[in-house]
Amino acid sequence: MTDEIEYQEYEPGTQPPYLTPRYKSTVIRSPKKPQYKLPRTLTETTGPLFSQDDVTAAECDLVTGANGAPAIGQLMIMDGVVTDEDGRPAANTLIEIWQANSAGKYAHVMDTRDAPGDPNFIGAGRAVTDEDGHYRFTTIKPGAYPVPNSGNYWRPPHIHISLYGHSFMSRMITQSYFPGDPLNDEDHILQGIPDAAARDRLVMKLDPSVGVDEHALGFRHNLVLRGRRATPMVG
Repeated sequence: MTDEIEYQEYEPGTQPPYLTPRYKSTVIRSPKKPQYKLPRTLTETTGPLFSQDDVTAAECDLVTGANGAPAIGQLMIMDGVVTDEDGRPAANTLIEIWQANSAGKYAHVMDTRDAPGDPNFIGAGRAVTDEDGHYRFTTIKPGAYPVPNSGNYWRPPHIHISLYGHSFMSRMITQSYFPGDPLNDEDHILQGIPDAAARDRLVMKLDPSVGVDEHALGFRHNLVLRGRRATPMVG
């Protein structure tokens, strides 16, 4: 029998509040009435189930265009492990990422900003963690971009991440930031998390052992699903 630590709720301040006035979209979407906990049923505590057969190896490569030409920008590797609250590997977890290109422009029709696109940058990818909870993406470092009608407020370079754990109860959407970027201190989303240590969980760590010598920078970003020391959830 293995010793298991009883599940604990998030520590106060380690998750962003539903209403963060500087993060303007929360003013619209935050709950206006008191909340209550729904009972947990099989729907929430079992599935979805994924495996390495659900994605192809090529889907974790965002930098090779349809014609085989490389994307423009600083090549990088994003590598890490996904664990549960007790540090156990979260195997067969589906991870999806999406991000702007090196000019800070998304490959999406809704991004109409006058910035150069990159036909060879896919802009999104996915992978399934192995039995050790490990994942790895090859991508480019995204650029910063301005938020419309914000008084020249720019979002720092970041990568959006979506994870499915062993059940819908461990579903997570978050973001990953780059260490040392001066825009991090001004970001309304990142700074909406009160606890400094929790904010740091959203910042990747530069790790040369993850990169490719003289070819790609390496960043390590480990993720924790729910409970103690959980990765903060930000949209």
